[in-house]
Amino acid sequence: MNRNTPITEIKGVGQKAQALYTKLGITTVGELLAHYPRDYETFDLPVSVSGAEPGEICAVEGKVLGIPNQKKIRNLTILNVNVADASGGMQLTFFNMPFLKKTLKPGGCYVFRGRVQTRGGAKIMEQPKIYSPEEYQRQCGQLWPRYALTKGLTNQAVQKAVRQALSFYEFEEEYYSPQFLEKEHLLPVGEALCSVHFPENMDLLQAARKRLVFDEFFGFLLTLQKNKELTQELENSYPMLETADTVRFLERLPFSLTNAQKKVWAELREDMAGEHCMNRLIQGDVGSGKTILAVLALLMCAANGCQGALMAPTEVLAVQHYETVCKYTRDFQLIFKPVLLVGSMTASQKREAYEKIALGEANLIVGTHALIQEKVVYKKLALVVTDEQHRFGVRQREMLAEKGECGNGPAGKKHPHILVMSATPIPRTLAIILYGDLQISVIDELPANRLPIKNCVVNTSYRPKAYSFIAKEIAAGRQAYVICPQVEEGELDNVENVVDYAEKLRTMLAPSIQIAYLHGRMTASDKNRIMEEFAGHNIDVLVSTTVIEVGINVPNATVMMVENAERFGLAQLHQLRGRVGRGEHQSYCIFVSSNEKKETMERLDILNRSNDGFRIASEDLRRRGPGELFGVRQSGEFAFQIGDIYADAGVLKAAAEAVDSLLAVDPDLVLEEHAKIRQHFAAAENSVDFRSI
Repeated sequence: MNRNTPITEIKGVGQKAQALYTKLGITTVGELLAHYPRDYETFDLPVSVSGAEPGEICAVEGKVLGIPNQKKIRNLTILNVNVADASGGMQLTFFNMPFLKKTLKPGGCYVFRGRVQTRGGAKIMEQPKIYSPEEYQRQCGQLWPRYALTKGLTNQAVQKAVRQALSFYEFEEEYYSPQFLEKEHLLPVGEALCSVHFPENMDLLQAARKRLVFDEFFGFLLTLQKNKELTQELENSYPMLETADTVRFLERLPFSLTNAQKKVWAELREDMAGEHCMNRLIQGDVGSGKTILAVLALLMCAANGCQGALMAPTEVLAVQHYETVCKYTRDFQLIFKPVLLVGSMTASQKREAYEKIALGEANLIVGTHALIQEKVVYKKLALVVTDEQHRFGVRQREMLAEKGECGNGPAGKKHPHILVMSATPIPRTLAIILYGDLQISVIDELPANRLPIKNCVVNTSYRPKAYSFIAKEIAAGRQAYVICPQVEEGELDNVENVVDYAEKLRTMLAPSIQIAYLHGRMTASDKNRIMEEFAGHNIDVLVSTTVIEVGINVPNATVMMVENAERFGLAQLHQLRGRVGRGEHQSYCIFVSSNEKKETMERLDILNRSNDGFRIASEDLRRRGPGELFGVRQSGEFAFQIGDIYADAGVLKAAAEAVDSLLAVDPDLVLEEHAKIRQHFAAAENSVDFRSI
């Protein structure tokens, strides 16, 4: 077997299983082995009820006391079971598992494993796993991988498939030299791949993960350096001067730019008028006013007789940008002639847009990836703005830049200016590495009229109050988000999932409250429809995964409730929080932690004390370390497959230094000793877009 072998070659993977794996993006053996565990289960010896610490996941061996009590609330079946050992008792609660009433016999002895919580002074477990004492004993003392799953696919089935794949896999020849491996303290690639799936101990797991993270960062930065060489110091084919249009626009705006915005606007004007092509990133916290600066740059472009393009990661966001520009054009008599270009438009609508773009009748084109399709021909594209740029691959950004007018520039093109925007709060030391091909501008100041979001960090016992508060806000005409870490039951244990949580909320809130859910596995059209309905206030509560991290602007949404907040990085929680606080009404964010450990609650309390994304990101970087291996995968920012730019900041810096050292000696990797590195990462570059998600 090699990386391109179809997954159906693995024994036990038939058509039905193949369809389930395809849902996870797995069609080959290589993709299966790159489907790294989400976390690992360690089975420690059972503790007594009195020794079970609140906030900890542990196992308790106890006897069932009496017949389990079952009740039904609308579509939700709740089963309460009392268990005890010699040291005391606790209550277990199971949702939608009525069959357990017959399974758990009074007087029967079982091992129950789950997160211990407290309610009214009593210890409880919700939805614990159940084992016989003998079965549990066999699991003790080992690290068991747990994978992201989809409904119908079990963790045991994935484990079995991975074991078989590793047994017959033709491992790639090591591409780093022995000296390089020793210098960077890295495992050989084959050993790392085996050990990340089935580690013998925690030390070996950490070493395996470090090697795979290093490779991911190394390949990304190698690609980035090549891109930097292509874009560095390009001649400015479209020198632009500021006109009265931007001055008048600023004078008519009902607000003044902050000092930080004024500084960045001066940098943009200087870039666009300078000797070289602009290649700049605006990095600013949520609500810092990046969009108005992009509009100013696009207006300056239009005033100089050129075309500008604004590319957004989703259709809903593209439409919102288009409507914003149209409103500015009407209200302030701007010279924009905007067109919208998104995938869901009809063929005739697209043809009309293509014609206006090609003839130069449109001087501002707003859209999604549709902007880089072959059929789109620009008349005089001089400025490309990408919003939330980490959602676009390096190659996608190049493709849009290559839509510039034919001329005497490099590769026969007049390259347009590039401006990218990101709300991801990355500390500057990491931003310089990750955005190495861009000049960086930072907006570190929020407009004075923004109401700070009120935050609270609570445990699960606060849920009833949170639901009441959400109902109160909805009664006042507002809307709410609820964030869960997983899509459906079975992906991860002891965390909430979107599908079941939406159903649970329907039983907890009034029938008049409209509830819907959203997640990344839905089709693009379904996601757009749900987000449009939420933006149009046809939905009151949106239960979602982190897919809304980079999403729509809904000023009427005033509540953000994040379940299992301890599973997220602080910077990611801050990004999620940015979905509220966008309107005139006071907004609130409720972080619910199912882990009540002191250090966990203290870490989350940083969000209580600050709304400054850059400060939070720096604190996240300081507090998280390689020992904290697993959390909820980012849906925004740099969506690496296994690496995390905060937890693995040290590895990122080491990879950056290694790339710099390598290219300083051999810029084109032509030396024989670097041939394997060149071949491996050239293949990886062709198959993986390190900046796309």
